Amino acid sequence: MARDRNTDDYTKPLRRLLVAVWVVLLLGIFLVWRIDSPRVERFRMAVIDSVVPNFDWAMTPVTGMIGMVSDFRSYQALSEQNADLRRELQQMKAWKEAALQLEQENARLLDLNNVRLDPQLTYITGVVMADSGSPFRQSVLLNVGKRDGIVDGWPAMDGIGLVGRISGTGKQTSRVILLTDTSSRIPVTIQPSGQRAILAGDNTLNPPIEFLESSDAVRPGDRVISSGDGGVFPADLLVGQVALGSDRRLRVRLSADYERLEFLRILRARPNEKINDPGRLLATVPNQFGPPMPVSLQQDADG
Repeated sequence: MARDRNTDDYTKPLRRLLVAVWVVLLLGIFLVWRIDSPRVERFRMAVIDSVVPNFDWAMTPVTGMIGMVSDFRSYQALSEQNADLRRELQQMKAWKEAALQLEQENARLLDLNNVRLDPQLTYITGVVMADSGSPFRQSVLLNVGKRDGIVDGWPAMDGIGLVGRISGTGKQTSRVILLTDTSSRIPVTIQPSGQRAILAGDNTLNPPIEFLESSDAVRPGDRVISSGDGGVFPADLLVGQVALGSDRRLRVRLSADYERLEFLRILRARPNEKINDPGRLLATVPNQFGPPMPVSLQQDADG
């Protein structure tokens, strides 16, 4: 017990002495580092130059830790970028599926475009290159012309309805006057009433109906087709539906999509029969009651 007491007697003062020395040393370092004097500044720089290079081994763990933190941040950025790329890949797959569906739909529409309205009616497909760009003339330019056998007056259709007629042909191009042009006049039939009328263009997407026989027999929604009168267009070509305009006039809502005219088919309309001898149109009717009377007896009967 005596030995333990002697040890405690020496240990406590030694601890107090070491703590006091450590506090004095820290205060001295603090005062030296805070004194603003050229001599003290030179002393501080000398201490730094002599002490800091020898502590490179101590800074190695700190440098490694900083590198690890930087690598972790880079890995986190790469992970976020990889997630963004995966989302973009999913969007690209969705766009690919949409493109495939559009391609299939386009193929079906092209197949529908090959349906003939008349077994004796053929057509030539042309691509719309440009429009007139004028509010006073509604027309489009096609990449087919005389070399393809295009003739003035042939009707032009898109995949659904009548668009216009050929008005001017070149060697490789031709112009189509649309039904909305002010110079366009075509005879139409309104179903189911069978009323005949004229569709007159007025530079609007819903041209009016003129020279209607009986407007009371026509209702909005009735089907409008070409009548074939005058040999201008073949009969039974879809034009549109009857609609009542804001001016209370009967107009036609055209079936063709004039805002998306990309492909047009030019129908080879059959030419009208030329009449060289009008007298042959009057055919003699055979006598149903026997042979014809001789000329002398006929003259006596008339006398």
